[in-house]
Amino acid sequence: MEPVRRPAGHRLTRGFRNINPLFTEPTEWERMKFIASRLWSTARHPRTSPLAPAHNDGARLRANHTDATVTWIGHATLLIQLDGLNILTDPHWSQRASPVSFAGPKRLVAPGMPFECLPRIHVVLISHDHYDHLDIQTVHRLARAHRPLFLVPLGLKPWFEARQIPDVEELDWWESVRREQCLLTCIPVQHFSGRTLWDRNRRLWSGWSILGRRRHFLFAGDTGYYRELFTQVGQRLGPCHVAAVPIGAYVPPSMMRLVHSTPEQAIQIASDVRADRVLAMHWGTFDLTDEPIGEPPTRLEAEATRLGMDLNRLWVMQPGETRDW
Repeated sequence: MEPVRRPAGHRLTRGFRNINPLFTEPTEWERMKFIASRLWSTARHPRTSPLAPAHNDGARLRANHTDATVTWIGHATLLIQLDGLNILTDPHWSQRASPVSFAGPKRLVAPGMPFECLPRIHVVLISHDHYDHLDIQTVHRLARAHRPLFLVPLGLKPWFEARQIPDVEELDWWESVRREQCLLTCIPVQHFSGRTLWDRNRRLWSGWSILGRRRHFLFAGDTGYYRELFTQVGQRLGPCHVAAVPIGAYVPPSMMRLVHSTPEQAIQIASDVRADRVLAMHWGTFDLTDEPIGEPPTRLEAEATRLGMDLNRLWVMQPGETRDW
């Protein structure tokens, strides 16, 4: 079913906002204190990840033109194969999630597949412009090597065009593009945007729905929990076979509670969108926040157990692991 476009209460004269009436921004003091604390703690006490890349040379994926598969590359980067289409989400193969190469969050685990082993990429979905989701080096490599169509939220197309990447379409929430057999829909989430001190919330943020002939995949991007958003996604686009939901980057709550979901909220998001399976992402790859690196999947499983869920519905994967869906 083609989504119906609605009035955009998330638009401002210059930029965008979250539609949750209780959404508030942290103060500049809270932001600066958090940044200083992270710089100090990571410099003094570097942390390691429990993740270890699975061996994936991409041979099966390059040969596959029929099976629905998903491969977790790491963080929010997924390779989704559906109805002959190869789709990457928030591609990131660089060593840092940062505007500079010598500082900022460093990758703790290698990408789950070498870039050179990828199958031909047809579509790239970008959720928003933060450095751990929009990596300029990877985007340039993809544009040169694969010439995919980049689908981005409103306001991001000029960023690509300024870097001589022409194959870009930008969408508002609920707008769709059809590519081969798949309908790709930009969906609302609760987050924010900005790559500098001067462009906060000038570009939209989103998740993505990928609807094929018989299978449906939902990529939640980066989001805090707001029930009205996700129940609406479930009502309009659900159910789905797999929902990839972020489970990390939630401490301290004073900074993160409205823009990142906890593992418990990730399960609620999956329930709201009526997902058969929950694919855990956005954890263990970069040291972004203060919770223990390996804590998110433990909390995810504990919450699923508390709710009496079948644990087979939880997909906690290693980077490079491929699953059929």
